[in-house]
Amino acid sequence: MPSQRQLKGRIRSVKSTKQITRAMQMVAASKMRRAQEAQKATADYTDAANELLSHLAGQGTTDDHPLFAVREVKKRLLLVITSDKGLAGAYNANILKRYLNEVRADQQADIETETITIGRKASQFTARLKDIQIRGTYDDMSEEPEGSELHAILATATDLFRTGEVDAVDVIYTDFVSSLTQTATLQRILPAGYTETEISQSVRNAKYEPSTDAVLEGVVYRLVGAQIYQALLDARASEHSMRMVAMKNATDNATDLIDDLTLAMNKARQAAITQELAEISGGAEAMA
Repeated sequence: MPSQRQLKGRIRSVKSTKQITRAMQMVAASKMRRAQEAQKATADYTDAANELLSHLAGQGTTDDHPLFAVREVKKRLLLVITSDKGLAGAYNANILKRYLNEVRADQQADIETETITIGRKASQFTARLKDIQIRGTYDDMSEEPEGSELHAILATATDLFRTGEVDAVDVIYTDFVSSLTQTATLQRILPAGYTETEISQSVRNAKYEPSTDAVLEGVVYRLVGAQIYQALLDARASEHSMRMVAMKNATDNATDLIDDLTLAMNKARQAAITQELAEISGGAEAMA
């Protein structure tokens, strides 16, 4: 059995760790609320963008637009969104597992795969893999990516698709469903309008001025960018939510461990006192 001094040292260590995990839990909760508000603020716009792109793609008026071109997929680009830091439960592991599954599926189908990593965990992971073509790496992005940050990713993806270097662009991210539910998701963003979605009557009845072609040229690039932006916001909200839950579990576990160690220390103290009393009694009897 450990000594009282050892147990006291372990209790102090666990208490110190508990203070850290508790502070991280509170910080993650605060960041999650802000990230969730940002995610909700743009969700309606992104849904409308998805509806409009799907509707336009189904009208036969986009056949000549390069971002709507549907080709046989011989090479595709994967945008993988992870976090820059750890201690977020299974957040990064779920995304990287989904990414590996997609890469293996491409290899079995004789499809070449190129990758853009967003987040340090993704870049560190792909750096250890063999035969992975990296088109770009983006770390330390802001909580709500600015136009320049988003434009760099969007421009690379659309240029590769427009020139025919890749035949599809998919984004792998964590969809924020609720504070307790987040799902590793793959969404195809190019060709535009590829992902089927329910189209509202208002979108079906919409009129395009001055013409459909003019609208396409002006908004498709922005609407595809909105999809990537929404994925980044969903991923950020999911990251903070999963980190908050992970740190809460760590804090609760630390509390339980402190209780167990305190009980063990009290037992050790009681055993030492009992031993001392036995020795005193034995000495007194020997002197009698």
